[in-house]
Amino acid sequence: MTEFSGTTAFVFFIYVLIMLAIGWRSSRGTQTSEGFFLADRSFKAWVTAIGSTASSESAWAVLGTVGMAYKDGFSVFWFLPGCLLGYALNWFCIAERLRKISRESNAITLPDYFQSYFQDSTHTLRILSAVIIFSCMMAYIAAQLTAIGKTFDAVFGVPHILSIPVGGAIVIGYTMTGGFRAVAWTDFVQGLIMACGLVLLSLVALNALGGFSSMVQKVNVVDPVALTWMGGKSVSAFFGMVIGLLGIGLGYPGQPHVLNRYMAAKDSRTIRLGVWIALGWGLTMYSSAILLGICGKVLFPGLEDPEHLFPLAAQSLLPTVLGAIVLTGVLAAIMSTVSAQIIVATSTMAHDVYSKILNREADARSIVFISRATVLVLGVGSCLVALGETHVIFWFVLFAWSGLGASFGPLMLWTLYSKKVTRKGAIAGMLTGFSVTVLWKITGLSESVIYELPPAFFLSALVIWFFNRSEVSVDQA
Repeated sequence: MTEFSGTTAFVFFIYVLIMLAIGWRSSRGTQTSEGFFLADRSFKAWVTAIGSTASSESAWAVLGTVGMAYKDGFSVFWFLPGCLLGYALNWFCIAERLRKISRESNAITLPDYFQSYFQDSTHTLRILSAVIIFSCMMAYIAAQLTAIGKTFDAVFGVPHILSIPVGGAIVIGYTMTGGFRAVAWTDFVQGLIMACGLVLLSLVALNALGGFSSMVQKVNVVDPVALTWMGGKSVSAFFGMVIGLLGIGLGYPGQPHVLNRYMAAKDSRTIRLGVWIALGWGLTMYSSAILLGICGKVLFPGLEDPEHLFPLAAQSLLPTVLGAIVLTGVLAAIMSTVSAQIIVATSTMAHDVYSKILNREADARSIVFISRATVLVLGVGSCLVALGETHVIFWFVLFAWSGLGASFGPLMLWTLYSKKVTRKGAIAGMLTGFSVTVLWKITGLSESVIYELPPAFFLSALVIWFFNRSEVSVDQA
């Protein structure tokens, strides 16, 4: 264990140096707001596709999904088509339209896009969007930092009170230095590490059980319902779970840290190629995560925390150096999302609040300075939240995912495909999506009925439609 920890520490140190080097190299393109927040809209297919998917998955793929498959078995399969449908929805229905419109309107952020679309001189939409983004991102980032604590605890025995500040400092460092350009390139590298690590570890675990047929037999002995479609659940509970898992895909159209990748895409060709890269990456990631979780039922029975399975499997099943490299995939998963979310929350505060509302005469240098200061404040604040929270990663991430997805997803689709969306409908839709998410979660309906995103998403869309119809009726009258 000492040898493994020492090797992992060395590999992680090299990895950190590479990430910081990318941040330093990217700092040359951060002199303007568009350079700091969108890398001058210059990214091509591979960086756009891998970066957008890696930033949306993070610890819930490498730790959360593996742990969920360990706990519930094959019945979590419905998580896979849910995510892939979300990818397809974004890439086929949103990416190219948003890229074109954001470029034409010079929109840098999601609030920018809504402000431009509705010509909202009161800044109500901008402020409301900023509040939702910032509050959800704080929870989201804290969940990722909690994952850093779990990883260091499982691998090194280092308590989270030390590992969370260290991990946070690394991400804050390269994000402050290189802005969105550094975030996108580090996400690209981290996304490749995540995928390769999961594929390798799942195949090694399958081989350790003697192949597919042997794995099926051994899993059935340990847990007779693990490989069934319903996982031993009642019909009502199973269908509630399936709808919830499929509904996860509804969150993708509303994630600012994913949508800004399309806004930063260089051209239409980037989008055409990117869709297939993204779908292939997602299929590879999630099928490997589910396979590893199921194999783990036999290889590591009785885990108190299923989300420790990935690091434990890397330690136990792989040679020391290779295991250390694969374990870096966990940290890569976490950091890819943390940095993406920090840059989005920062753009919301520095660009949408500071330069567009508080100080409209601010020059590019002062905006970039405020942005870097916001990165620091947000990073430190999220570390403090993570240190005080004990929620499991998957629960915490899904809550933030739902809040963003239900608040912005329906409105994004309405604005891209309808010319009848009203400002009042937009405000009501955002408030409905966010409020239903919160109320659904705190009343326990997420656990007893269905995951909060599907009802929150559809109610938000319905409210927007209702306001659109109402104002059209008034105009006709």
